[in-house]
Amino acid sequence: MKIRFFLFILFITVISHSVFPQVQSQKYLKGASITCIVDAGNFLWIATYGQGIYSYDKATDEWSNYSTLEKNGLSDFFFTIAANKDYVWAGAADGLYIYSMKTRRWRKRKFGLGGEMGNWIRALCYDPSQNILWIGRFENLTRLDVRRQRFTDFVLTQGKDAKSDNVKSIRLDGDSLVWFGTESGVFKYKKKMNINNKNAWLYINNKDGGFLDEGNSVSISDMVFDPEKVWFGTDEFISYQNPNFNVGGIYLYNRGHNWERISINNGLPADGIYCLERTGNKIWAGVYYFDKKEKKDYGRGLVLIDRLSYKVTPINLNDINIESSKILCMYFDGMNMWIGTDDGLTKVLISNPLANWPGKKLKPSKIESSKKRRRVKR
Repeated sequence: MKIRFFLFILFITVISHSVFPQVQSQKYLKGASITCIVDAGNFLWIATYGQGIYSYDKATDEWSNYSTLEKNGLSDFFFTIAANKDYVWAGAADGLYIYSMKTRRWRKRKFGLGGEMGNWIRALCYDPSQNILWIGRFENLTRLDVRRQRFTDFVLTQGKDAKSDNVKSIRLDGDSLVWFGTESGVFKYKKKMNINNKNAWLYINNKDGGFLDEGNSVSISDMVFDPEKVWFGTDEFISYQNPNFNVGGIYLYNRGHNWERISINNGLPADGIYCLERTGNKIWAGVYYFDKKEKKDYGRGLVLIDRLSYKVTPINLNDINIESSKILCMYFDGMNMWIGTDDGLTKVLISNPLANWPGKKLKPSKIESSKKRRRVKR
């Protein structure tokens, strides 16, 4: 009898630890709206909308703030950030802000092409292999040769679709590709080819089988990659007047012209995607719902998606000490997941228990897919 009781207690103890693992997390920057997180050697650089720029020294665990309040910054409202050992670049609605590590001063650069809206910088991506900074603007794309300090502007407009020139996201894919997400599709650029060579570019929108031909348009909020697929996070932006404008969801492109979609029908809490990040076989997604009446987005938390089975697992934010359901950005440093919300930043230590995160497993219904061949657009 005692042996059975002991085995029962042991069983309960094991189950409790496997279902409710002890997750190590730490909170920073309470009250700040975190818009972007990047790594630059010994420092993390964090852009906020309202509190300027923060840097985090990994070695000393110390923070520095660059803002008008501290009188060492030129602005407080930023959408994106990039950095290397010599410079920090931050994107705002009125231009590109540049910080020199040598002079320890900020300066602002304005762009002539594209007018006033062309100075709204919404995406930055630094490519260390070529020492190139890609600058995604509301109108036009800019390439900065960092060594030569030479800026080159490009107009991406496809036909009469002005939204194809509105860059929202930029991601490096391995050592040979750069993807540029816009408000009406995505560009794939083979960076080892001459940028002016038309064969270096491929434009994919929601026509001819791309993105399953869904919605009036497709706005790319973020992208992550695995060996077989590109995962596109898209915006939900609908109204009663136009319920099919941007339908949202996560689209999977297997690089062979086949498409699949994960949506609210397959377990997502909502179809709007703020951000994506990958750890091993898990895709992390910050999700939101767009209210048709109020025309406003509402955070719906964080989910893990198995990249092989597409099984969706909602994360209990209380387990990782996050109070806001508005997950705006994420960055994985190889050991920790840094999660930015509209109410601060949380660092979560990734360990084995997290690979099998607890929670209700939502068995996806048949994933929407298509094997249509599509015409290549240039």
